[in-house]
Parts: sequence; structure tokens; C-alpha cells
Amino acid sequence: GDSMRQRIKFTNERVCKSHLLDSCPHNILSGTRMDLGECMKVHDLALRADYEIASKEHEYFFELDAAEHLQSFISDCDRRTELAKKRLAETQDEISAEVAAKAERVHELNEEIGKMLAKAEQLGGEGNVEEAQKVLENVEKSRALKKEAEEVYRNSMPASTFQQQKLRVCEVCSAYLGLHDNDRRLADHFGGKLHLGFIEIREKLEKLRKAVMEKQEKMRTRRPEEREQ
Repeated sequence: GDSMRQRIKFTNERVCKSHLLDSCPHNILSGTRMDLGECMKVHDLALRADYEIASKEHEYFFELDAAEHLQSFISDCDRRTELAKKRLAETQDEISAEVAAKAERVHELNEEIGKMLAKAEQLGGEGNVEEAQKVLENVEKSRALKKEAEEVYRNSMPASTFQQQKLRVCEVCSAYLGLHDNDRRLADHFGGKLHLGFIEIREKLEKLRKAVMEKQEKMRTRRPEEREQ
């Protein structure tokens, strides 16, 4: 509240620098299956506004703090993904690289279908019915390809092995995906807040990294006497 604002400035170490740069994972994943609860640091939109004004005049390098925060979060997530993949591999029979590639093809088409369905729903919700219709026509084409790919895959192994090869781990958000997931599940996953939240966090991390590099470069190329001011 107001009393808090009078007490601390946005430069205070208790203030979340990721929030000042609109990239705190606690905000982005709020309300998802991986809700992180409240951030331990202060989130205050008024402080963000103060920072945005002040940063036009002065370089604070908060991108560095935010990038480190997001990097540690994404590294945790990637570790979880690797662990989940390992666990999964232990429960599934070993399959040849050739068969694995056939399974991969089905998963790729699943992802394509899931993303398109989520897009069509979004367009429909915005009233772009014609656009949504076009996307759904493409979904039909991908469905036909998926049916073929599933046949090819199914015929490349014994039925018992086929039963086991159903799951994989999403590289973006570390959730499990089923090879035989129906359209609804695919759309819910690829258009869901969790998956999209992770895409957003990864994109913001990339942007922060770039900003840090550009600013460091700028500092390096400035004349020494300017740096001392």
C-alpha cells in the first residue's frame, strides 16, 4: 500500500526486479498447475511505473537480475523435464531409432493439431469465424497425416510394445503428453495457460539476455572518461 511505497524505492533489494520488467514467473504462472504462490519479493505496479520513468535517465542494469532469476527458474524446469524423461524411459521398452522417429512424427502432428485447435478457438472467440474456419481446414489435413503416421508407427512393432509407448514429456513445460491424446486434450495443452506461460517466460529470458549483452557492449564502447562520470 501507500505506506509501503513511502518506505521503499524500486532500487531496494526487497523489490522484485523481474516484476519491474514485467517478467516474474510468479505472475506468469499464477493460476496454473504450477502456480508458484506469491513471490517472496515486493511486487508493486507503482514502483514499476517509477522505474520506467527513472530508467529513461539512468541505467540500472536490472535486466541482469531478472535474467538470472528467470534462468534459474528455467534451469529447474529443464532438470525436471530430463528427470521425467529418464523415469519414462525406465518404464518403456527400448525401441530402435527408426521406430522412435516414427513415434516422433506422430507427436509432431499432435503438436501441430493442438496448436491449430487452440488458435482456431482463440480466433472464434474473437469473432474471426472465417479465419477460424481456415485453420480448422488445415487441422483436417493434419489429422489425415496423423492417421497415416499412426498406422506406420503401429505396424513397426509388436502390439505389447506399442501399448507402452504412449507418453512423452513436453520440452516446453515438462508436462506429460499422450501419443493418443484426443483433440480436446491437445488443444487444452498447447493452448493452455501453463504451456503458453512457459513459452512467455522463455521468450522474456531471451529478450533480457539480449538487453544485457547490448548494454554491456554499449558500456565497453563508451569512452573511458564518460564511464567515470
